[in-house]
Amino acid sequence: MSAQPVNPNLPPDQVTIFIDGVEMAAPKGSMIIQAADKAGIPIPRFCYHDKLAIAANCRMCLVDVEKMGKPAPACATPVMDGMKVSTRSEKALKSQRNVMEFLLINHPLDCPICDQGGECELQDLSLGYGRSVSRFSERKRVVADEDMGPLVATDMTRCIHCTRCIRFTAEIAGTYELGGMQRGESLQIGTYDGKPLTTELSGNVIDVCPVGALTNKVFRFRARPWELIAKESLGYHDALGSNLFLHARRGDVLRAVPRDNEAVNECWLSDRDRYSHQGLHAEDRAVKPLVKDGDAEGGWREASWEEALAKAARILRDNGADDLGILVHPATSNEEGALLARMAEALGTGNLDHRIAQHDLSDGASAEAFGMPVAEIEQADVILIVGSQLRFEVPLLHQRVRKAWTRGAKVHVVNPVDFDFAFDIAGKQIVAPSRIADALASAELAEAFKSATRGVVIVGAIGENGAHASAIRKAAAQFASANNAALCRIPQGANAVGLSRHGVLPASRDAGAMLAQPRGAYVVYGIEPGLDFADQAVALKALGAAQVVAFSQFACRSTRAVADVILPIGALPEIDATLTNLDGREQFAVAAGKLPGEARAGWRVLRALAGELGIPGFDFTDFAGLREGLAPREVAVAASAAADATGEGLELAVSEAIYRVDAVTRRAAALQAHPLTVGPRVGLHPSDAAAAGVADGAMAKLSNAAGTATLQVAIDDRVAAGSAWIERGYGATAALAAGKIKVVAA
Repeated sequence: MSAQPVNPNLPPDQVTIFIDGVEMAAPKGSMIIQAADKAGIPIPRFCYHDKLAIAANCRMCLVDVEKMGKPAPACATPVMDGMKVSTRSEKALKSQRNVMEFLLINHPLDCPICDQGGECELQDLSLGYGRSVSRFSERKRVVADEDMGPLVATDMTRCIHCTRCIRFTAEIAGTYELGGMQRGESLQIGTYDGKPLTTELSGNVIDVCPVGALTNKVFRFRARPWELIAKESLGYHDALGSNLFLHARRGDVLRAVPRDNEAVNECWLSDRDRYSHQGLHAEDRAVKPLVKDGDAEGGWREASWEEALAKAARILRDNGADDLGILVHPATSNEEGALLARMAEALGTGNLDHRIAQHDLSDGASAEAFGMPVAEIEQADVILIVGSQLRFEVPLLHQRVRKAWTRGAKVHVVNPVDFDFAFDIAGKQIVAPSRIADALASAELAEAFKSATRGVVIVGAIGENGAHASAIRKAAAQFASANNAALCRIPQGANAVGLSRHGVLPASRDAGAMLAQPRGAYVVYGIEPGLDFADQAVALKALGAAQVVAFSQFACRSTRAVADVILPIGALPEIDATLTNLDGREQFAVAAGKLPGEARAGWRVLRALAGELGIPGFDFTDFAGLREGLAPREVAVAASAAADATGEGLELAVSEAIYRVDAVTRRAAALQAHPLTVGPRVGLHPSDAAAAGVADGAMAKLSNAAGTATLQVAIDDRVAAGSAWIERGYGATAALAAGKIKVVAA
């Protein structure tokens, strides 16, 4: 090849190459396979994945390069100016067919019973590159399967050693749980210790596996790919709003797979979003309208929609204006939220709020879009995480921070617990919740951001929801402003940003105030009353003494305990809806599953209820008509009194249990069987445990003004001294609210 560039008009970082006679420009240092993919020229591959490091161990992508004696792997051969590549020459095709023959020597002939059948890369390529008859008569090898937990099923005899799964757990998840053991024909892929996968992203190994070695255990043997209809939907268990496809057969959602969107979730999906659909089929799913009737068995009886709506309208008509409170789950769609705000205005009440899990709203704070797009966080050079167990809170945001770290970013942490992250921490301050705001003024953090050009401050659920939230928000905003960093407060709910924009905020009393100062009636929308509120004792007391109209996906025990009428509504996978994610990006979800029983989309039920009440502005007839009438609503948010953080004892640090964030995930059996679902317990620093006289594994009694709980003790030196750490989402921890608690041996 000449030293002179083939095309002198190209930029200096580009070269000219020819693939199958097609001239194209490619970046210097890129690989042949990347140039071919960009040009739409197919090259077979198994080990190559554009999001993973190059391994070049399957050799399926061998191509014929001019002036190279042997076939070259397209995934590991850099382009050069003037390079001529043939992917379909006799040499290339013969090499590819020989590789395929070797791959099939030990592969079992079980396509008819393999869950990957119909979407298997090996199956597809063997049709084009495989022989019709095998020349090998030796016995095929058999590999023992390994139990990788409740989410991923294994059949390792099918494994072709592409190492995609190994590279995923090492590079993307950062847990290094899979590896290759032994050598040659004895090579096996596994966890070595035989323990289940613990990464919160484990389901992605199913997607990257090109054969049927790793498959979806929940979906296994349920359906064939060609029986399924794919619908575009969204993850609704955190504020990222991961793009996904829901696959349904005859209206039953059977699985979720990622939908590529580089700006949001790339091509990955968290296990919480992948497997939560199991919860849609729970036994306590609300399938018919229910009304409380003292004469009925259990106090409840099924009713017609007409009767249930009439009773709901009567309750709202009798308790209008300030006597009515409307409480909305923060994952409620924009359309439903806008209609609730419209209804609240018509009924004359300013008691409307979606911030149901937040204790301290004395600053009138509501959710805001990130100061830096989530896709750009991986380009940051300094990142500060404040009050967040980020790996559990927003798993794919945690993965973006890991990408920044792999590029050289320094990550600092201020937390009440030294949580596990999949990256190294450059500096950390593990302090009690009341000291988080003060820690943000430390000289160490200021020095870390001094030379930063792209700094990011991420504030999470512990900071946003605790008794000292307003002070933490103020300190984080001041720190970000002083250091020219982007402030990224994680919205507390999948659609908290959208609901804030559509006016689901209080002009009068916020969620805490309308429960602390009980109203005569409440509308409870999409909420599981026993587990979703910041202060369960106060909430259940207020709701129990009032008349309650519950719009609910589940007729659970706590809903039955407080409601007077239950109107069954659809969950996000069953309705058309939009959600606004943490970037402020409005995203659309299409109904994939059928509504169970007589359940209806929430917007339809609200329209019918408005008709009963004679409220104007609900005269649309379809979803498109509803969307036409949507517009942002400005609300002058009423501030509330500061949370009471006084008292004696240890400060309570409360984080979310990763698979118990809402009613749907709590009912997904596979997620509840996952190793990350550790159950209700209290984490104590060794010195605090000694002072309280409790031992590791013993039961302790925890009490404060909110309530009392008996929990198992986990002595953990990662917990800040003077703090007690619990996870919310469990019935056993629901009685405890933010503030200080006393701990004694049970």
